Amino acid sequence: MFLEKDRNNSERTGWIEVICGSMFSGKTEELIRRLNRARIARQKVEIFKPAVDTRYDDTDVVSHDAKSVSSTPVENASQILFYAEDFEVVGIDEAQFFGEELVSVCNELAMNGKRVIVAGLDMDYLGKPFGPIPKLMAIAEYVTKVHAICIRCGNLAHYSHRTVKNDNLVVLGETDAYEPLCRRCFLEARKESNSSEKAD
Repeated sequence: MFLEKDRNNSERTGWIEVICGSMFSGKTEELIRRLNRARIARQKVEIFKPAVDTRYDDTDVVSHDAKSVSSTPVENASQILFYAEDFEVVGIDEAQFFGEELVSVCNELAMNGKRVIVAGLDMDYLGKPFGPIPKLMAIAEYVTKVHAICIRCGNLAHYSHRTVKNDNLVVLGETDAYEPLCRRCFLEARKESNSSEKAD
């Protein structure tokens, strides 16, 4: 699917692409790949990430397999509108950490003729829809759901199971705090967690 440019329209229209899935599924890697293709197509590209996400680097967006690209960290979604004015392609990583405001921001960017590529977790550690991602999936022209590999059985995984005891919705972590699981293994893991909590 060729999405880098649409030269057939006299008035350029934008659109929204969503890349979603569990942790360790390659969301950021796919985001970086699409942005690099846009750069090859000689488009003006910028990527944004929430300032709270400093796991690998304070400013760079870094995938789990160590691919990286420089980015602009922002405190909230509305800042993206200010910084993105001069760019044709706007990438947004870890979108689940932004509030619902991100939906209207992405809509406005697309209405202004920009290609918006959003990557983020579609479910939280409890398996529930996460932040603005479900609404973004509903309004996006293109949605790609990527999968990890279940660490327990080897099947496709789309759940991010938290392995540390913490009830906060947002807990930054990697393999030290999360594991990708398939549906069956996730349900088993939740039962195990609930049993140990009751025992405590």
